[in-house]
Amino acid sequence: MFFKTIDFSTYSSIKIGQPAEVFMIEKEDTIPADRYLIGGANNLLVSPAPPALMMLSKEFAYIEKKEGFLEIGAAMPTGRIVSYMKKHDIGGFEFCAKLPGTLGGMLAMNAGVKHYEIFNILHSIKIEGHWVPKGSIPHGYRYAELGGIATAARFRIQKGFSPSLLRELLAMRNNQPHEPSAGSAFKNPPDDYAGRLIEAVGLKGRQKGAMQWSTVHANFLVNLGGGNYQDALYLLDLAKEKVKAQFGIVLQEEIKLL
Repeated sequence: MFFKTIDFSTYSSIKIGQPAEVFMIEKEDTIPADRYLIGGANNLLVSPAPPALMMLSKEFAYIEKKEGFLEIGAAMPTGRIVSYMKKHDIGGFEFCAKLPGTLGGMLAMNAGVKHYEIFNILHSIKIEGHWVPKGSIPHGYRYAELGGIATAARFRIQKGFSPSLLRELLAMRNNQPHEPSAGSAFKNPPDDYAGRLIEAVGLKGRQKGAMQWSTVHANFLVNLGGGNYQDALYLLDLAKEKVKAQFGIVLQEEIKLL
């Protein structure tokens, strides 16, 4: 085990935060129960006073074929996962190219794009040293109740990587802003879209300080340069307040507030 100082104003995808000491977990370590696990910080909004943090070290960034399965460490970046699948002609993971971060983050929120979700192709997850089949893990749209720290996952091997599907999914990025953000700020309500609701209440393009509801996609909270936690939180709360008042819908954050 060791500690690493991470500056979240540069490390997090939304470029908000400050330097913090993060406990780096290695394979033989006992995982602390009093720290919050983070991954690539691609969906995090870090406050000026975050909880004690920890992260899986690079020892958990691996892909191996074991016992007829493909085993992937939870610290493996999604980009490297897609590259591996393309090189070895393995299908089912093309949608990961649309999602930043690590496998662990995908598992923790059942991440996906449209109808593609990580649990659709998952076999089991290694949680607190034990392999747990996906059928025993409560999960659904953008959530999974892992009940512990995931360090790896297993997938059945499906031959046939699809370059055409990869191109189709990457093209979907054209409707996403290029400024720093933490991805979709809110989950889509049933039969509706958070971006549509935010735009309908007049908040698309609304700015507070250097934070803004994107003019490209209203469900993306973007940092125009030097944005801070307080202004980001103000816009999140404003969107929830206005959408509930006009539509009676309670928006739920997809972004994680620390």
